[in-house]
Amino acid sequence: VQLQASGGGSVQAGGSLRLSCAASEFASHYYTTAWFRQAPGKEREAVSCINTDGDRIDHVDSVKGRFAMSREAANGTVYLQMNSLKLEDTALYFCAAQRNYREQCALNAWEYTYWGQGTQVTVSS
Repeated sequence: VQLQASGGGSVQAGGSLRLSCAASEFASHYYTTAWFRQAPGKEREAVSCINTDGDRIDHVDSVKGRFAMSREAANGTVYLQMNSLKLEDTALYFCAAQRNYREQCALNAWEYTYWGQGTQVTVSS
């Protein structure tokens, strides 16, 4: 499974970006999917995840109320809508997925089998 993450870019604080995570396999089978990020000099951290059925989403506390995750029913592409971006959101964002059914997604890297290449998000003042 090859995950293609896109949508990153440079934006001023307070702005918005929407990241996409696509894979050809998503069209035929829903995967539990998550977004992670890693800033320079920091460890990778989980951001948001969506369960297999797409009806349960979880976010790390630092992005609650600002980020939203969704899945497009037609092709399974997963989105991360990021609003009210802050300087500390600057990082390389990765999408990750795993095929096993999960009623509840997990904000843990070990849960995910497949990883995308990352897309850079830079927030400036």
